[in-house]
Amino acid sequence: MDIHQQLGPPAQAKSDHLATTKPQDAKPRLLLMGLRRSGKSSIASVVFHKMPPNETLFLESTTRIQKDSIHSFMDFQVWDFPGQLEYLEPSFDLEDIFGSLGALVWVIDAQDDYLDSVARLNRTILTVQQYYPNINIEVFIHKVDGLSDEYRTDTFQDIVQRISDELSDAGYENAPVHYYLTSIYDYSVFEAFSKVIQKLIPNLSTLENLINTLANNCGFEKTYLFDVLSKIYIASDTRPVDMSCYEMCSDYIDVIVDVSELYSWDHPDRKPKGDQIQEAESHVVLHDETMIHLMEMNKYLCLVSVIRNPEAKEKKGLIDMNCLGSNMRTQIKQTNHRHNLSLSSQGREAEH
Repeated sequence: MDIHQQLGPPAQAKSDHLATTKPQDAKPRLLLMGLRRSGKSSIASVVFHKMPPNETLFLESTTRIQKDSIHSFMDFQVWDFPGQLEYLEPSFDLEDIFGSLGALVWVIDAQDDYLDSVARLNRTILTVQQYYPNINIEVFIHKVDGLSDEYRTDTFQDIVQRISDELSDAGYENAPVHYYLTSIYDYSVFEAFSKVIQKLIPNLSTLENLINTLANNCGFEKTYLFDVLSKIYIASDTRPVDMSCYEMCSDYIDVIVDVSELYSWDHPDRKPKGDQIQEAESHVVLHDETMIHLMEMNKYLCLVSVIRNPEAKEKKGLIDMNCLGSNMRTQIKQTNHRHNLSLSSQGREAEH
């Protein structure tokens, strides 16, 4: 799971090679980069390994590149880089690091002096974009839970301005950089990773259109298509994100997963009576008559919706009919198939 290699000749001598080659078994790769103690390993542990945020205080500083393979609706890799690693040195092969890049996630500690981090990020962008001009650059302005609202806003604006100005001065106008305020102590880091992952999904707009139609037909206030393992949502309807809705849906997934683990054991002598529905389906009505409805799409994904309507319980039949009768599962299969075809074609191009 760990690698730390010195590879190949200087990157500057290989621009043509870098622009055309890609590993045949390439999976989208998310690179977590930033200075030491910025919170990269904590983010990866909380989002992808379900570690409680308080336990990240005991994580040791990363000394080697940590490679995690995430097997879900869309397989991808997460590489956690130690802050002291000089990956832009000629002794490192840029193709080996950035060749299958889905996104570069740069983590900045908002509670620390961030000038060095901004400078190093800009050096990285200016070097890498020469060979990979379509790279997605995602900046997590992290640890904002300890900042006041006013200071948080000022810090965000200052970092954005510094990065933009330095790149512009270097001749790189309108760089594709996106910014997020994050913390592991709330759901902001999951929201940020959701936005990052969505950019890697083929035909995302088709999924969103289906979810919009479903939400309108059923009167959903908000609908998310969640990855069950990480609780990242890979698509949603186009209504503005309400963090309270997101938190309720995310917590409800935890409840259903915990209950399923308790009661889903298959007894060897138990025989099914008649046709069995394999996908889970559940709903709960809260004290304010808000209903949360969950329907499993496949073993990786579930559709979770929020309905704020006094008559929500009366709409259960309509909801089931629309969810089961929609093309959602078919479209999910097609999207995953197209994603695999895309990776296969990239591998064939690399061979030539």
